[in-house]
Amino acid sequence: MNRVILVGRLVRDPEVKYSQGEKSTAVAKYTLAVDRKFKRDGEPTADFLNCVAFGKPGEFAEKYYRQGMRVLVSGRIQIGNYTNKDGVKVYTTDIIIEDQEFADGKNDSSGASNKPSGRPTPQAASSDGFMNIPDDLNDDGLPFA
Repeated sequence: MNRVILVGRLVRDPEVKYSQGEKSTAVAKYTLAVDRKFKRDGEPTADFLNCVAFGKPGEFAEKYYRQGMRVLVSGRIQIGNYTNKDGVKVYTTDIIIEDQEFADGKNDSSGASNKPSGRPTPQAASSDGFMNIPDDLNDDGLPFA
């Protein structure tokens, strides 16, 4: 099985192009900086992974993703190669995006929300560590009712 799940920050705004032909398809390319767990010489390190999103995910990336946003993506790893103009064989590794979503909340640096609409907004936690649920909340707003 070829499946990868990553959380990282966009290095720059996505670059989006549209395919030619009768049915134009969005192709969004962006790079994610994904932190590594270990540090070298006390400095954090990251991997910079190229991501490609086709169709609706590509259009979504074009519309909502911006440099610095923290996103969660899942997809598959695709290895490729080509010969450049100097005759040198170049190997590529891309993440082909199948699912993507915001990994920051509305008030974080991204400015976008990943909360589904229609759900109750969590209230401040009480002293026992549990969320306060408003008394006037009906069962329609609870996902487990």
